[in-house]
Order: sequence, then structure tokens, then C-alpha cells
Amino acid sequence: MAGGVLVVLSVVLLVLPAAVRGGGGIHRLLKLERTFPVQERVGIEVIKARDSARHSKMSESYSGGIVDFPVVGTSDPYVVGLYFTKVRLGSPPREFNVQIDTGSDILWVTCSSCNDCPQNSGLGIPLNFFDAASSSTVSSISCSDAMCASIVQTASAECSGESNQCGYMFQYGDGSGTAGFYVTDLLYFDTVLGASLIANSSAPIVFGCSTSLFGDLTKSDRAVDGIFGFGQQGLSVISQLSSRGITPKIFSHCLKGEGSGGGILVLGEILDPRIVYTPLVPSQPHYNLYLQNIAVNGQLLPIDPAVFTTPGNQGTIVDSGTTLAYLVEAAYEPFVTAVTAALSSSVTPIISKGNQCYLVSTSVIDMFPPVAFNFAGGASLVLRPVDYLVYMGFVDGASMWCMGFIKVQNQGTTILGDLVLKDKIFVYDLARQRIGWADYDCSSSVNVSITSGKDEFVNAGQLSVSSSSSSTDIVFRMMHRSIKALLLSILVSIGCPFL
Repeated sequence: MAGGVLVVLSVVLLVLPAAVRGGGGIHRLLKLERTFPVQERVGIEVIKARDSARHSKMSESYSGGIVDFPVVGTSDPYVVGLYFTKVRLGSPPREFNVQIDTGSDILWVTCSSCNDCPQNSGLGIPLNFFDAASSSTVSSISCSDAMCASIVQTASAECSGESNQCGYMFQYGDGSGTAGFYVTDLLYFDTVLGASLIANSSAPIVFGCSTSLFGDLTKSDRAVDGIFGFGQQGLSVISQLSSRGITPKIFSHCLKGEGSGGGILVLGEILDPRIVYTPLVPSQPHYNLYLQNIAVNGQLLPIDPAVFTTPGNQGTIVDSGTTLAYLVEAAYEPFVTAVTAALSSSVTPIISKGNQCYLVSTSVIDMFPPVAFNFAGGASLVLRPVDYLVYMGFVDGASMWCMGFIKVQNQGTTILGDLVLKDKIFVYDLARQRIGWADYDCSSSVNVSITSGKDEFVNAGQLSVSSSSSSTDIVFRMMHRSIKALLLSILVSIGCPFL
């Protein structure tokens, strides 16, 4: 196993572009050892057998491994209102809590020199700062580096003549933003590869070191150490790792909505026979889908499908970095009207602070209608009442629930945030340019394919039957990181033959 890890990491270093290896990039000296001792004569048949095995390995297509991250947080805007995970960066590695955001591309963490950065968090987590000077493996990216030129062409980047650092400054949809500079350093992760577990794997990645924040990012109430962008552009971590064959070009999440929240985040493909898929709108910076119509209580609403197609044919965005959901004005009014009309007289509609709310004396599940958002390819996203309503507390002895969908005016874009995404498996299949989902208890374990991108799906969500018995077709049940580490330790201690 140890030898296998070294080979994989060596390949990763060798295939990096010259821009990373030169300029301000990472420099490595790899220790080479002879397969056959210098003073020992080896028969030609032994050498031929070794070469043959090597050539067969070289001809194999490396499918990569699966990486899983812990998930903390909830979709409840009055508790947390976001989901975050932990990443380990630098040497020695330091741990950072970063928001899971499918609506942006860059992984960034706050720098030790950050201005206006929160010093504590209302989430009850310690805040850490990345200190480039204390990492033995960090490399800055200079303005003259060819990589900086490529970043400028594909992402937010700028160069400071004074510091000669490849920098960035970008703004999020809520008006908050960050600025800093790009660095290259090691990202540490646990990988499931074939029939083996590889602990403490690492790979060099490009990420941002933020020196200033503005807007809501400066507030302490929901402060984290940075943002983990899962977009499909070249600088996202999923793109960097999959382009080197370290992980599949696919990732999945299952965000738990009830109780204390949490969930599952996997660089790999979660499998479930109920998953339905819909195609991504091509050539878009976000995960845009073709929303075709909305049904309330099984009845299609009188909405022109054209209202979901914003200028540039961008469609509807799936964004885990958004807490609530946003619906274009031409669809919002029919939607709210239909939901309200389906209620019994025991539910009292009211307007609270400009929002459509309802006073309910019993369970909302029994009183409110199911809603279906129907997408291209026949894929329906069915919403329970708790997927489109937000609990606001008690008023006059009754529970008050308000619409979790916000009206978007002026030909805006429909955005589905955590309110809608929670309690479902979501699979982002970048290789096939599609997104799939299925209702799921996100506190349960999930099955993950080791051959993501190879299995063919027939119809929506049906996995085709394969007669392959290759070890790379294994489906793994993801376990908590500490349990996996314990199993690995036990297997090593007993000398398990496949390690």
C-alpha cells in the first residue's frame, strides 16, 4: 500500500504543468530506488515479466478514488443557515472550517494578515488563519508565472506590482466579497481506492489566501474560515483533482435538514436506484438546469416556461451556498396563490413583514400540498411543505410558517438553495453534464461507486445491470472517518493480504 501511494503521488507531481513546477511553483526531489540490486544478477525472464506488468499498468485507465468530507451545519436560517466542512492545508497541516458552496469555484481561507476578518464565530467553532510563512510546502504564484496568466483568463485574478503576487478580488451574490492572493500548497484527504483505504493522502492544489473581507463575511455570527467552491471551472478543487486522475469528475452531497443537521459530502458518485437526472445548461459558470414547469397538488401552474430562461439561457441555478430559495416574479405569484388555495380553513394566511406566512395549529405536513418542480428529461424535484416553508415560531398560540421562496424581480434568476436541497442526495456529474437527486435520510450511510462515470444509466435514475466483476466496480458504504482509520489500523496489524 505504501508503495502504491508513493507512485500515485509521484505521478501527480510529474503531470503538473510547467507553470506550477517552475516560477513560484512547487519543487520536489523524488527519491528513486533500483528495482533490482546493482550487485545481483537477474534473469532476463524476470526482467521481462516485470516490464510486462509495468506496461499493462501503464495501459490501464486510472479511475481515481473517492474522497469524503465531514459535514456540519443546517439549512435553518435561525440556527446556522449554512453547511460547512473541514479541509486540511499546508505542512504541517492545519484544519479550516469552510462553507460548502456549489455556486462558486475557488477554495479560499483567511490569511494570518487578513484585515477586517472576524476573530470569533457565533457558530461556536474556533477560527483559524492560514500562515504561508509557517508552511514548508507552500509556494506563491507570481505575476510572471504562466499559471497566473491562465488564471486571469479563466477566473477572478489580478496582479499587484508591489508584491508581485497573483491576486484576486471577487464578490458574491449577497454583496459580500473577498480579496487576497493565490498560493499552491498541499490538501490532505482520505481516499477510498479499489479494495483499499489510503489514509493521509495529499495533493498540491491552488487556493486563495484572503487578506481582506467585506460585507456579511466580516460578521461574526456565522463566521467560518473560508469558502469551498465546488463549481465546474478549472480552479475548483473538484476540477483540479479530477484533471489529475486523483478523484472522479463527479461529486455528491446529502445535507441533513432535521435536528442538528450535518450530512455527507463525497468526491465521487453516490448511488441510489431512485435518482433521477436532468441535463445541465451548457457553457454556464454555475449549475444551471432547465426548469420547465411547477405543479402544486398535482396541478400544473399557468406559468410560461420562458420565465425560467433568463438572458443568455442560464436556467435555474442549484446553489448550496444559498440558504433559502428564489423564484422569478412571474412564477412566484401563481405558486403562492396555488399553495394558499389548497389550504383548509384551519390555516390562516397572514402577511408578516412583507412575507406570505401562515398560522397553523397542526402539522404542516398534513395541511400543506406537495409541490413538484419539473425539469428537462422528466426529472421531478418533489418538495414537502418543510422544503418550501420556514418555521418562524409561535404567534397567538399557533405555529407561524412563512414562504421560504423569495420573489425575484426584474427578470432575475430562480435559485434553489439549502432549503430545497436538504434531505436529498444530489449528484453533480460533470463528466456527463447532468445533475441527479433522490429523497434520502442523510443521517444514513450511502453507497458510492468506485467507477464513477463508467456505468451507463437507462431512463431516469435506473442503473444498468453490468456483468463486470472487476474489483474496480465495487460499491463502498461510506463510513465515518474515525471508523475507517480504525479499520485500516486493524487490517495493517493483522497483515491483510490486499493491503
